[in-house]
Amino acid sequence: MPIALSACAATSDEGKSITFTDDRGVSSQPFPRNYRTELLAFLKTYLNNPVGVRDAVMAEPVERVIGGRQRYVVCLRFSARESDGGYREPRERAMLFVDGRLDRILENAAEPCAGLAYAPFAELEKLTR
Repeated sequence: MPIALSACAATSDEGKSITFTDDRGVSSQPFPRNYRTELLAFLKTYLNNPVGVRDAVMAEPVERVIGGRQRYVVCLRFSARESDGGYREPRERAMLFVDGRLDRILENAAEPCAGLAYAPFAELEKLTR
């Protein structure tokens, strides 16, 4: 019985693996044209309190290999307001784009963001609820 079930799991309708995005698996990814707008919309819902973000900086999109696949990565560093009103040290996050659209966030971004040049990201500091 387990062998029969594993055979069913190993095959799929067209030999595709299960993914959360419609990743075509191509090596050349399109540039994420609306990355700033998508990032701000996502962070407005992702952050517990999007008001009062400090020290926001962003690196322009760069192509990196993440999980064995080519991706555009936008790196951010900022300090969000905590529930007690205080702030922690700024944290670095990597935002991954697949086929030109925001796919997911990497909280541990040291490797994909290594060596990038950051510039102020004032729009993030001006977010409202």
